[in-house]
Amino acid sequence: MRMNRITSQSIIEEVKVKNVKFLRLMFTDVMGIVKNVEVPISQLEKVLDGKMMFDGSSIEGFVRITESDMYLKPDLNTWLVFPWEINSSRKGKIARLICDIANPDGTPFAGDPRTNLKRVLKEAEEMGFSAFNLGTEPEFFLFKLDENDDITSKLNDNGGYFDLAPTDLAENCRRDIVLELEDLGFEIEASHHEVAPGQHEIDWKYANVVEACDNIQTFKLVVKTVARKHGLHASFMAKPLFGINGSGMHCNMSLFKEEENAFYDEHDALQLSQTAYRFMAGLLHHAPAFTAVTNPTVNSYKRLVPGYEAPVYIAWSCSNRTPMIRIPASRGLSTRLEVRSVDPMTNPYLALAVMLKAGLDGIKNEWMPPKETNDNIYEMDKNGLETAGINSLPTSLHSAIKRLNESDTIKEAMGDHIYRNFVKAKSCEWDNYKAAVSQWEIDQYMHVY
Repeated sequence: MRMNRITSQSIIEEVKVKNVKFLRLMFTDVMGIVKNVEVPISQLEKVLDGKMMFDGSSIEGFVRITESDMYLKPDLNTWLVFPWEINSSRKGKIARLICDIANPDGTPFAGDPRTNLKRVLKEAEEMGFSAFNLGTEPEFFLFKLDENDDITSKLNDNGGYFDLAPTDLAENCRRDIVLELEDLGFEIEASHHEVAPGQHEIDWKYANVVEACDNIQTFKLVVKTVARKHGLHASFMAKPLFGINGSGMHCNMSLFKEEENAFYDEHDALQLSQTAYRFMAGLLHHAPAFTAVTNPTVNSYKRLVPGYEAPVYIAWSCSNRTPMIRIPASRGLSTRLEVRSVDPMTNPYLALAVMLKAGLDGIKNEWMPPKETNDNIYEMDKNGLETAGINSLPTSLHSAIKRLNESDTIKEAMGDHIYRNFVKAKSCEWDNYKAAVSQWEIDQYMHVY
């Protein structure tokens, strides 16, 4: 979002000009949840010196209680001042800095997803790539709040794809979200109602992968904050309601060598380079293993079912939107691969680390993808899929974890600390889900048996 590097001095000056009273030091845990330590602005000097500590044992997937002290190391280029006041009676603003996590000795913490993404990105740089860019399209639902401000399952509109008011009753809320994002430096490209009732999408300009993941986490915070002001709850749950489409987070990725898009080759029939084909082959090869990360909850697999436009099939195409990977029409500097299976419940830093690693593995091994799929995969039967050699993504969190456990490449992309804690938490989630009795079971069996 920012073109100029930010310095400690420029932050100190902006604090005075914009009357900043509190500072949120934000980071993301292994499960993808945004955490923050809020401090009064009197602690600014300590923050800027990287001397602010917190208890890492309180964060899931970080460290044990016997090794809890950790440092918050702010990335100054993530500085921004939120546009809203602290409250109506007290004037003053809240600012934020996104932080990397460091051990007490100052070394990078292996369990920090943002730091881990930088580690995998360094591997790409060592292979001669100067940048890995990402543009995302996270979808979300807006639900009504009741008189106690509790979340309900009632949608606030019955709109459909690109509908206008009065069918799309969330238009004002969505417009306010866009204005807030633009105030924060986002370059918004599109804002519209999605296919399902109550479902929305706001797209913004791509960025380098670390900044893009920072933007995703900021986007979620802003969407939820503005929705509350409209008496609504914004949910990034993959499949919040039965019978309608779920929410995805399509990821558009491209590698660069200096100023040249490494995925573009004007002489190829599809104007794709060997690097693009090999990167795509890596994504397709490792998709069953990295799906546990890109679709990380029990609920994720309620979206990944045929019949609701979800990309459940491991295939690719330029014009066809039914496979897992699509190649958008733009070429030249805009050449990119779009992975459509990812959902917005994922930890973006972790998701991009495993997908980047998968793609780089394809480049290293000089793999080539299977033939492009131009048929509507949703209309293929089992025999048609087998004939075309098209496999499906894992159908449950349990099967996805199993495939993850079998992949040394994706485990290495996560790092041992994150991998162990992630699998432990997700295995527990699956066990709890298996033991739970759902309303569907009660409705199905209570009166019969």
